[in-house]
Amino acid sequence: MSSSKVISALAALALTAGCVTTQEAERAMASRFIGQSSDTFFSAYGAPQSSFPLHNGNTLYTWRGGQAVHHVPAQYQSITPPSAGVGNTTTKTTTHVSYPAPGQTVTETKTKSFSAGVSLPQQVMVSPPRDVALYCEAQITVNPQGTITALRVTQDTDGAGLSLSRCAEVFGVK
Repeated sequence: MSSSKVISALAALALTAGCVTTQEAERAMASRFIGQSSDTFFSAYGAPQSSFPLHNGNTLYTWRGGQAVHHVPAQYQSITPPSAGVGNTTTKTTTHVSYPAPGQTVTETKTKSFSAGVSLPQQVMVSPPRDVALYCEAQITVNPQGTITALRVTQDTDGAGLSLSRCAEVFGVK
């Protein structure tokens, strides 16, 4: 592996080393909110989108928050095309035949090419610009007394920038 690839790989690892995954965000959120009042949660983070009464008297809420749109710019790659008819190309081929022993023939062919053409690097779009919706969605189970008994992340987009979890960003999980 070339030294530039090693440096790039190490930089990528360093950038993602501090990133929180969805599972880590869910564990942190559950430890923070289970046992707390659902009113406190919904007052701080917004009302649930829907609720579903369970047979055991609990209520299952679906909550979504942290909605944002992140613009991802187009991605380009530099390429240098072969010279296309610009300049001169010279090719030289030599063949050498030898007979090192009776009944044995060795043929060696060498080809050398030289191009004096001009090829300028070009930018090629590999990914068009796009807008990406960011959000965190969770199902929150609340008992009849209004206490959160379970919390499960059901959808979690990447966060803004280099973050792996929008839920981690919304709830300040580090």
